[in-house]
Amino acid sequence: MMLRALIVDDEPLARSNVALLLARDPAIAVVGQCGSAEEALAALPAARPDLVFLDIEMPECDGFELLERLGTAPPFAVVFVTAHHRFALRAFEVGALDYLLKPFDDQRFERVLERVKERLRLPGETHRFIIRSGNALEVVKFADVDWIEASDYYASLHAGSRAHMLRRSLSELEGELAPHGFQRIHRSAIVNLARLRALELGKDGEYEVVLETGQRLRMSRSYRKTVLDRMSPT
Repeated sequence: MMLRALIVDDEPLARSNVALLLARDPAIAVVGQCGSAEEALAALPAARPDLVFLDIEMPECDGFELLERLGTAPPFAVVFVTAHHRFALRAFEVGALDYLLKPFDDQRFERVLERVKERLRLPGETHRFIIRSGNALEVVKFADVDWIEASDYYASLHAGSRAHMLRRSLSELEGELAPHGFQRIHRSAIVNLARLRALELGKDGEYEVVLETGQRLRMSRSYRKTVLDRMSPT
């Protein structure tokens, strides 16, 4: 599974240079280039980057302001790119994984990229979420998630006794997770079928999904047949 990278810089040459350097690495897929914060905000939902190379000084809205406008800790790692040392401390205060000072040479870029890859990847593990928690990045394996709940513009991943907020829609997650044993059971809930203990039929004729944790979730009639089919032995 490749790491998805988005490049945000108001200078076309700077964007092109970063894209060319990333193209050398078969483990990286460049999923977009944006010339402004507004372009980046529009591109992020579809691009779903694991990593953003973010210029700090941009007209109208700089890199720090872009992160603030997201309203919460972003679900991607950030490498700030700037021509000025004075931003270094603040970059790390907002949780940047690294900091590239323009102009940088190929060797410096490669060292930064290797460090970032080491922190974002788990050896042998490709199915995971990368979630920012304060100034840290947490990796949550798909297999550790019991169920997922819609929470306004976010999704809440329930894994054991913990919940992790992810800036993704349930519709988007439904398609991504279906091949990994997850099933939507309600407009506001997706469950990991491997964590399903039972389906209980209530007096009103509606099913409840009971998970290994004891969590009970209502199942909509529109999803009943699909859930039963996926539970049936082949």
